[in-house]
Amino acid sequence: MPETRLPGTPPPAFPAKAPQGAGWLDHGFHVDNHSHTDGQLVYPASGALATTTEGGTWLAPANRVTWTPPGFDHSHRFYGRTDVRLVVIPAHECGALVAHPSVFAVSPLLREALLALTDRPETRPGAHERLRAVVLDELAAAPEESLHLPEPRDDRLRAVTDLLHADPGRAITLAELGRTAGASERTLSRLFHTELGMSFHRWRTVLRIHHALVHLTNGHSVTDTAMACGWSNPSSFIEVFTEVVGQTPGRYQADVRQG
Repeated sequence: MPETRLPGTPPPAFPAKAPQGAGWLDHGFHVDNHSHTDGQLVYPASGALATTTEGGTWLAPANRVTWTPPGFDHSHRFYGRTDVRLVVIPAHECGALVAHPSVFAVSPLLREALLALTDRPETRPGAHERLRAVVLDELAAAPEESLHLPEPRDDRLRAVTDLLHADPGRAITLAELGRTAGASERTLSRLFHTELGMSFHRWRTVLRIHHALVHLTNGHSVTDTAMACGWSNPSSFIEVFTEVVGQTPGRYQADVRQG
């Protein structure tokens, strides 16, 4: 997905310590590469969020929360008008979570705890610390549901993924891509597995789901989204979207509108 920035809207200047709070960001807002000394959870209560590191891009719709441990350089992009919730996890508490960037499913309790942490000031000593403990307990039990799109280092594989990024809906085979990149289908297939940890088909599916989430967040219909992102019919798109995202595209879009 191309990085975009709204004209005249500079990225916030984040301090070394991760910010915490809530706010609305417009579609296309981009936060430049930065890192924090503490861990950070970013929850899009509505809209969608992409977090990018050198290891690839993690996408979170409104039923997921992104996790970035301390010290990881990362940037953010926002899709749709996004209700952003930022929660700091102090460095000494980060051992309770995985040591790599990820995306977690958001349970009803986790959602309410994240909203409470970012909606209101602390009225009793230790209240936020107790709420943060609830968040950590919920995340420890939540499955990692990473809509993670890893990016390659191999030049041949990068040439292929660049072509797919430019037109994710294009119907093209790995053999055809290989002829453009100067590598055989077998070599590219091996590189997808060894370098990216997934097949060519799976990588392209996740890429298309990333784009589909953006299309749906921007108000495009399920049918138009399916066609634009490379599915031959809406039924097959709905099936794959539901398997990857955990809800139907119609339900996802209804949640976006409600938010």
